[in-house]
Amino acid sequence: MAYLIPSEFVTKMVDAGESKIFMSTRDTLIRAYMAGAILALAAVFAVTVAVQTGVFLVGAMLFPVGFCMLYLMGFDLLTGVFVLTPLALLDKRPGVTTHGVLRNWGLVFLGNFAGALTVAFMMAFVFTYGFNTDPGAVGTKIASVGEARTLGYAQYGLAGWLTIFLRGMLCNWMVSMGVVGAMISTTVSGKVLAMWMPIMLFFFMGFEHSVVNMFLFPSAMIMGGDFSIMDYFIWNEIPTALGNLVGGLAFTGLTLYSTHYKTAPKRKLAASGKEAMA
Repeated sequence: MAYLIPSEFVTKMVDAGESKIFMSTRDTLIRAYMAGAILALAAVFAVTVAVQTGVFLVGAMLFPVGFCMLYLMGFDLLTGVFVLTPLALLDKRPGVTTHGVLRNWGLVFLGNFAGALTVAFMMAFVFTYGFNTDPGAVGTKIASVGEARTLGYAQYGLAGWLTIFLRGMLCNWMVSMGVVGAMISTTVSGKVLAMWMPIMLFFFMGFEHSVVNMFLFPSAMIMGGDFSIMDYFIWNEIPTALGNLVGGLAFTGLTLYSTHYKTAPKRKLAASGKEAMA
């Protein structure tokens, strides 16, 4: 596959962050909505495969198909803009402000949530034949995941909250590697391969992704999950989003930017003994 060296694709990262900040409100919301909806479909697909096969690894191996589709279509996830837009601010691109970065994050959050919620309602309707039957094995599994990953954390108090935060950090470390990985190649096959590996890893390890959770937890509540909206936000969405921000920016965005874009001066060779004596 055609490969870009790190200094080239990190420049693309900064350029991408800048373009997203100046994108119109309409385009930002549309792209975020579609990203949330596609990732939600990928999540229910992966859960369905895992339930039907009894092998979670198979679901994890297939989940990245959704991420690849939305990225190739140019749609935006909150986890991606968490990493890219601050780099444009750090690079002091003309017109880029903190307000612009926060505006982008807010619009992408709203769009992702609306898209994921739409799919949550659609799939709940499908699973229950218009809310007339039991949701079946897949719907029951989604409901149980919602309870386990809210109330299951809440029983440990602060330690549980920090556990979600750390899982969110680890998640976006991998997801942002997928975002960046797609920039290292100029071919579709190269982009897909580079995205597939870290996305599969995060999903199989059960790390917390704020946009995936925007589908899982409302869907779980609709299909009988025994937890509240406040449980969802306090014991999952908020610490997950914060962890996604810190992990993606610290482990991927800032590290690549600092060592491949703002590189340190070249190391000077020590003078030879003869030169030192001259």
